[in-house]
Amino acid sequence: MVGTSLSGHVSLSPFATPAVADVPGTVEEALRVVPTWSTDLVPGGGATARLWELLATLGAADLGVARAVEPHLDARAILAQAGIPDSGGTWGVFAAEGPGVRVDAGRDDAERDDGWRLRGTKPWCSLAGVLDSALVTAHLPDGGRGLFAVDLRQSGVRLVDQAWVSRGLAEIPSTPVAFDDVPAKPVGGPGWYLERPGFWWGGIGVAACWFGGAVGLGRRLHAEAARRDDPLLAMHLGAVDHRLEDARRALAEAAALVDAHTLGAPEGRLLAKRVRATVALVCEDVVARVGHALGPAPLALEEEHAKRVADLQVYVRQQHAERDDASLGTALASREAPW
Repeated sequence: MVGTSLSGHVSLSPFATPAVADVPGTVEEALRVVPTWSTDLVPGGGATARLWELLATLGAADLGVARAVEPHLDARAILAQAGIPDSGGTWGVFAAEGPGVRVDAGRDDAERDDGWRLRGTKPWCSLAGVLDSALVTAHLPDGGRGLFAVDLRQSGVRLVDQAWVSRGLAEIPSTPVAFDDVPAKPVGGPGWYLERPGFWWGGIGVAACWFGGAVGLGRRLHAEAARRDDPLLAMHLGAVDHRLEDARRALAEAAALVDAHTLGAPEGRLLAKRVRATVALVCEDVVARVGHALGPAPLALEEEHAKRVADLQVYVRQQHAERDDASLGTALASREAPW
């Protein structure tokens, strides 16, 4: 079975140690304590496995907590990679695009390099109403894309009134935000955010959260199999174990490659797409296996289990299934066959 301790820590190797002593119990608690956590949890900084173990541990306990913490840690890593000090508080990363909406960045003062303002609407802004700051992607006047640090508490930042009806990740509303001539500070040069290898490391961090959610489901199945002598439960438990091991190995190998600094942006993109696809498929299989093994009762009667299933099914859809497979295949077709 995937390496765990009695404290609930999720390991990518049998010799790992927990990254934090306690797991926050709620999103509110997580946002209160996460600014105090170690600043060395940056992918590529030698502690990538520890970072992803932390995210998986959070996900195994509560995917809502993991979903709140992951963008904050990603934002801090991005700031560190750009050589910009963290101003403190809680952070989000608002980089999604959507039909009919966009954010444009324009110069505030031609004589000041950092004189920029944002105008427009950005979709899928998770927890924008409670965060202090965010890194926001915006379209540049020359057609490129830039990344900007924005204080979300200032005037001109407005949450768009849109219902968040999701049954999964219900405590993480991800609705649009309108920026009305809002001052912003550039982070990196034009295109830097998407071109850096660290962009793909952040995407694997999200997969670590998914993995943690699947581990949580596996633990529930394990508890049932340990309680009841049922060969069908044992069969499903064995299948879940080797699927979780597939995901664990993918994340562990990726962490080692990231810290070895041997991958450029193209190789990093392939690695991230492969790992995310592997973990996403494992999650979908684990949800199905655990559902078959346990039947409807836990979904109907156990708040923690029902929440974890709903959260995972929503969260893992950040992997765009066949579209991401097509993107990976297109990238592979332009290279030598990798196998």
